[in-house]
Amino acid sequence: MTDARATAWQQLADQPRLPLAELFAADPARVDWLATRFDLTLDAERPSGMLLDWSKTHLTRELVAGFEALADASNFTEMRRRLFAGEVVNPTENRAAEHSALRGVGKDSSVEEAEALRQRMRLLVEAIHDGSLGEVRHLIHIGIGGSALGPALAVDALARDLELVDVHVVANIDGVALEDAFAACDPETTMIAVASKTFTTIETMTNAASALKWLADNGVDDPSGRVVALTAYPEKAVEWGVDETRILPFAESVGGRYSLWSSIGFPIAVAIGWEEFEAMLAGAAAVDRHFRDTDGIANLPLRAAFADLYYTRLRGAETRAVFAYDQRLALFPSYLQQLEMESNGKSVTAEGRPVEGPTAPITWGGVGTDAQHAVFQLLHQGTHLVPIDFIASIAPGDMQDLAHHRILLMNCFAQGAALMTGKQSDDPARAYPGDRPSATILVDDLDPETLGALIAFHEHRTFAAAVMMGINPFDQFGVELGKEIANRIDAGGESFDPSTEALLKAAGLD
Repeated sequence: MTDARATAWQQLADQPRLPLAELFAADPARVDWLATRFDLTLDAERPSGMLLDWSKTHLTRELVAGFEALADASNFTEMRRRLFAGEVVNPTENRAAEHSALRGVGKDSSVEEAEALRQRMRLLVEAIHDGSLGEVRHLIHIGIGGSALGPALAVDALARDLELVDVHVVANIDGVALEDAFAACDPETTMIAVASKTFTTIETMTNAASALKWLADNGVDDPSGRVVALTAYPEKAVEWGVDETRILPFAESVGGRYSLWSSIGFPIAVAIGWEEFEAMLAGAAAVDRHFRDTDGIANLPLRAAFADLYYTRLRGAETRAVFAYDQRLALFPSYLQQLEMESNGKSVTAEGRPVEGPTAPITWGGVGTDAQHAVFQLLHQGTHLVPIDFIASIAPGDMQDLAHHRILLMNCFAQGAALMTGKQSDDPARAYPGDRPSATILVDDLDPETLGALIAFHEHRTFAAAVMMGINPFDQFGVELGKEIANRIDAGGESFDPSTEALLKAAGLD
């Protein structure tokens, strides 16, 4: 750690820790400077935006100034410039990270390349929708990790109102997941999308082979003709038997957890239509420009990263909870788990030295109001400090009596208020300590622009935190060792620890 960074961290650690109630009492303008509306009106006929309220966190003006000093000492402005310039920001793999270029914000040549690939995808999507490829009523999208989580999130969030093709996302190698998709689809009107950056991922390719067998077993004459390949290695897809006209490439500089903006987003566009898919990209691009062009506390992802680091580094919080008070965002906590834990779950710096403190918290969460009757007991009265993000929409996602949505929003806002204020009681079992932090993201409506903006906000929040911790958020070597050992088990002829040997024997895999 440089002297400047060490000094910045020490100054932050020296700041007094005041209860939230005192912070509000001492600063009548607290909501004004910590709750900010972000306008997303990309279409005059469909105004949209969101309010990001960090006032119920323990951030103070002094802490913010300290984190701004930390960002300066961490070379944040230069690292951000490199990100958007398409320069190397992933030193262990000597790669850029150009997911923003897929949305039109980045190095000119990368933006142009992404646009060309996107138009290629558009032709295929529109051919499906206009019937040029025959009747297509179902799409089974096969991937894993970022190749599945992003599409699954977006389809689940947006396709209820916009669905043009019934999309099923399959990631798990467990055959039950594949059989569930088969049961919901008619093989005569089903296409298969195979999403794999290298087109060698064992889980994905095994599921893909089984999907082709399912088509053949059900009388489809040319199963391979029903396959669309989404990959950074088109030649591998050709070798596997996919027609060149059905291969949608993406750049190698696009990491899996940042890939839904590329051809990995094919199932999203198939489900909701091309214009809506582009609206999602446009919402993300609006956040890209804000993050690129805004400095200090006014930079909303950076502000969120300040709070994240405050709780992990200075208050010892090991987890961060995300609760979506919107059924359409049921998969959002799972999506953020990969984005944040795979990106920032590191123990060494970008230079390969041990980190000086905790990095990513454990991200978890659920859906309100279900979670209130399950995990909120610990959040209100347990011994753990757990910063919480609430996400809700002003507009309902249903056509039921408005009483449903009114109760939903009242519960969301009440939880944040209760966590902060607590309640004293002579009965210790009925006492609530309060002073428990939360942030709230309140969107006007959950439309494609807003979903794109939400995802991009969290991408940049994760990047900003990584820079201030001095780590590389773009590699993920931690996922490889288990795969390597699984391959060694499959190859046979090798002994493992006694416990693993016993498990292999019990399962008949010895």
